[in-house]
Amino acid sequence: MALKLGIIGTNWITKMLVAAAHESQAYQLTAVYSRHAETGQVFAAEFGDDVAVYTDLTTFMTSGIEVVYIASPNSLHFGQAKLAIEHDVHVIVEKSAFSTPAEFEDIYTLLQYHPKVRLFEAARHIHQANFHVLTKQVQAMSHISGATLVFEKYSSRFDDYLAGREPNVLTREFSAGALTDLGIYPLYVAISLFGLPVSSHYFATKLTNGADGRGTAILRYPNFDVTLIFGKGSNSYLQSEILGLRDTITIDGISEFNEIAYHDGQGQTTVISEPLTENPMTAEMRVFAQVMVEPITHDVDYRAWLMLSQRVNLVLMQLRQDAGIIFPADK
Repeated sequence: MALKLGIIGTNWITKMLVAAAHESQAYQLTAVYSRHAETGQVFAAEFGDDVAVYTDLTTFMTSGIEVVYIASPNSLHFGQAKLAIEHDVHVIVEKSAFSTPAEFEDIYTLLQYHPKVRLFEAARHIHQANFHVLTKQVQAMSHISGATLVFEKYSSRFDDYLAGREPNVLTREFSAGALTDLGIYPLYVAISLFGLPVSSHYFATKLTNGADGRGTAILRYPNFDVTLIFGKGSNSYLQSEILGLRDTITIDGISEFNEIAYHDGQGQTTVISEPLTENPMTAEMRVFAQVMVEPITHDVDYRAWLMLSQRVNLVLMQLRQDAGIIFPADK
């Protein structure tokens, strides 16, 4: 029996998520929430005639949906996730899930009062097969000397910023900027592979509105550093690297893991990744459904993902504070 899926947000990433949900064969889109009925109806029409459209959030949450995907501006995630949990609806929330550790703690506490509800941050890349290949290779290395993880991609919204407008993804009012949008991809990889850093520092290039357009973060571990390079106002074609002693792992695309290669330092290079064959969101939707359908069987994985999300959220806050980037949610 497919899980009844509702979505908040009608942008390209939501279409990608719904396509992945249907590809996984574990969900069926039944409801769309939009502030504007016409926008919601245009979106819903792409997925059949039986998808209901709502402009009231409470009515949407009580429409019979079992899981909601939240892809609204970051600053709205907390309130929408809270309402869903209060109505015993599972939550898949887009990155970054919440603006502050205080918001995350409030959600975590609320989950204790709704023990059947599961909450997931949609960090799709760590659920892909090639990330598991990467993890296995890192664990096999005898020594880690450091890493550089890169995700710098020109945003279509950056044109709006240059034209003097204030796009949501580049404003502090919506808990947005390069770090919380693109920087979270390499940050997730770093914390997944190496755990919490001893300290973290963020050298942000700020826009005129005070949000970060790009930046470099350094995570300090006891015996090595991990450098994160990310931005929304330019394109980088650098590969990411994880350094051993003589050996090195190179990664083409830290958000998708297009190709991962292991260089043994003796002249031998081996491509260890698998070819990409499906929507990059399908893997996460498949494993999320497994947890919701069989929560006891998959409880260990779920708890590990929730703790990882909380750790990422904590380091995001530390990096913002280091760079002096303040969101309204901080107050």
